[in-house]
Amino acid sequence: MRTRSLAILCAAAALLCACSPRYDVYLLIGQSNMAGRGFYEPADTLAPLDGVFLLDDRGEPVPATEPLNRYSTIRKALQVQGMSLAHSFAETAHARTGRPVLLVMNARGGSSLSQWLPDAPCGRFTDSPNDHEGLRGTQMPSFYGEAVRRTRQALRYGELKAILWHQGESDSDPDRAEMYLPALAGFVAALRRDLGVGEEVPFIAGQIQPRHANAAVFNPVIARVGEFIPHSCCVSSGGLEVNPDRLHFTREAQLELGLRYAAALFGD
Repeated sequence: MRTRSLAILCAAAALLCACSPRYDVYLLIGQSNMAGRGFYEPADTLAPLDGVFLLDDRGEPVPATEPLNRYSTIRKALQVQGMSLAHSFAETAHARTGRPVLLVMNARGGSSLSQWLPDAPCGRFTDSPNDHEGLRGTQMPSFYGEAVRRTRQALRYGELKAILWHQGESDSDPDRAEMYLPALAGFVAALRRDLGVGEEVPFIAGQIQPRHANAAVFNPVIARVGEFIPHSCCVSSGGLEVNPDRLHFTREAQLELGLRYAAALFGD
């Protein structure tokens, strides 16, 4: 009787696993243009994205609604999050594969590459009203550690398909830009190792806004990412419009940028 009960429980567990969706997992990290600063249109925040899910603050998949960086453990205030490249990228990935997409969004505006390295000291949330509500003035977690921890949570539900990176504005002056790619290569190698994935998992980076003051310095640097990181590529930001701050992509530019990331992943 006991053996039969155990067999029934095992069969039920197997059926539950078979019925549970297996997600294509994507890690999206970086600074403000990854977090999203495109200004929403009213309809953008009304409904979940079709076939797209977010890893929430409990480490579980929930339907993806804007702002997509809402569950980032290192983000700034929710009201400053906006449209990001994740929106059109995720919709396109789902449409191309037919599989549910699970996004691990953990970006923070204003962050430098040095803050993302595995051995970076932890900083603090500021007291500004534009920083994370409820956490202002407290110690931040490790950017790197949180990217790894949250992605491992997501991998209970599926397989990591790519790492998407959009960062560089904070490292775009000539002195920093010169050493950017060697440091980024070390970061990606550590990330792949600690996530238990190989070099076959693509790493896709993007150029900063072409009207940024240092774009002429930084964008040719990040365009060479494939020379330093195996199975990586760079997405062009050419021709994309900018918000009045001359730093952040507009809503329309973010949607186009997401399509470019998807094209890079799927070989279009």
